[in-house]
Amino acid sequence: MARVAIVIVTFNSAAEIGSCLASLHFVPDAEVVVVDNASCDGTQDIVRNHDIQLIANQHNTGFAGGVNAGVHATSSELILLLNPDACLLSSVTAMVARFEVDPATGIAGGLLVGDDGRPQTGFMVRSLPTPSALSFEALGINRIWPHNPVNWHYRCIGKEPMTPGIAEQPAGAFLMFSRQAWLDTGGFDERFYPVWFEDVDFCARVRALGYRIFYEPGAVARHSGGHSVNAIEAGSRHKYWYGNLLKYAARHFGIIGFRVVCTAVAQGALLRAVCETPRGGFRAVQTYGVVFRLACSRLFSRQRKQVSSAEEQRCVKSVVEKSKPGADSRKNAR
Repeated sequence: MARVAIVIVTFNSAAEIGSCLASLHFVPDAEVVVVDNASCDGTQDIVRNHDIQLIANQHNTGFAGGVNAGVHATSSELILLLNPDACLLSSVTAMVARFEVDPATGIAGGLLVGDDGRPQTGFMVRSLPTPSALSFEALGINRIWPHNPVNWHYRCIGKEPMTPGIAEQPAGAFLMFSRQAWLDTGGFDERFYPVWFEDVDFCARVRALGYRIFYEPGAVARHSGGHSVNAIEAGSRHKYWYGNLLKYAARHFGIIGFRVVCTAVAQGALLRAVCETPRGGFRAVQTYGVVFRLACSRLFSRQRKQVSSAEEQRCVKSVVEKSKPGADSRKNAR
């Protein structure tokens, strides 16, 4: 079986990381690296009590930056990205087999179950978002009418969780990918900061290059979810989530689809400001005012500010150069 590297990105994950690391006995020969984004809750001390590699960042480089640093620090041909609030409940042999049987495989996702043991349907595997799906999210339609056809397709709600097959967007919480696919795409895009949509963007770019993406329920992990993002102040959370949503739309949708999403985000921000003002007061107005201005600035800009092909090539070249032997500038601690 191909050797696997396990990359775990932490941010104030002291309450979760111990259980996560204890579950790695299911992959006994794996390279393991934890990339900590300047936690201040003792996460690094817990990791140092285990005989694994720790990259202790002095500042928060974001989830994408942490993933890329972790991949740089390993040499295995397959990388398992595992959230600190996820614990393996099985080996990952079924995931690995996908890559060994089909060399065109770029990504494989596994089955995620909650603390109640039930599959996290709607989260663990989704279709890549469309302008309609993101617009429905922004306008709150999916919350009011969760079983609408657009959301049903986007969240793969009708998918049988125990049936393996081709997928578009497995969750980044439990995601295996080949080093070659990571190199060919230029890695995770660190402009999706600090979190949200970086894994969606990665799946979309891997798929666009012709790689196949699979969902494999033979590999199982328990996932709690939300521990790091809940530590982000609410106003900043909204700014980051909507900002990264708009980055994704600018990169992957045509001009009409992009403007539709911008309009939906602006309208949704106004609606939320009105609905949440009685409870949140001026803070709600302030928070969604930022989102509204952000959407309008993108909507009325002369261009979508998409990543240029030259910039894409520079990004790919940077990842390749950093991955060459002798080019490692890691900050590692044991």
